[in-house]
Amino acid sequence: MVITKEQFKAANVQAAATLARGPVARAARFDARRGLIVVELEGGCEFAFPVALAEGLAGAPRSKVSKITLSPNGLALHWPLLDADLYVPGLIEGAFGSRRWMQQIGKLGGQRRSAAKAKASRENGKRGGRPRDQAAA
Repeated sequence: MVITKEQFKAANVQAAATLARGPVARAARFDARRGLIVVELEGGCEFAFPVALAEGLAGAPRSKVSKITLSPNGLALHWPLLDADLYVPGLIEGAFGSRRWMQQIGKLGGQRRSAAKAKASRENGKRGGRPRDQAAA
């Protein structure tokens, strides 16, 4: 596949816009005592997440989780001994890549109560309740 000069320029423009939006990692470390990956962002903010929630890191030995490198632009974390990569903006948005994490997010949403949700539930009830799953039928 050949990349044209126009495609190359467009990719550089898009990359510059992504970097300008941030967030960009300045450093990352494994806090073995708490089982957390701690990411320091440009501007001095930090955030942390449990190793067990991240795709490619869950269940990995501490010795391999502790070896973290940053991509040159600071948008990704890389674990060379695990061949795992995580996108920093995605991490901050809560996209850890694992099915377990996404199930937890869905469970929290299911517990949320609102007037709109109650109204939708009543409307579904008037129509006979929640539609049956096609696979189960």
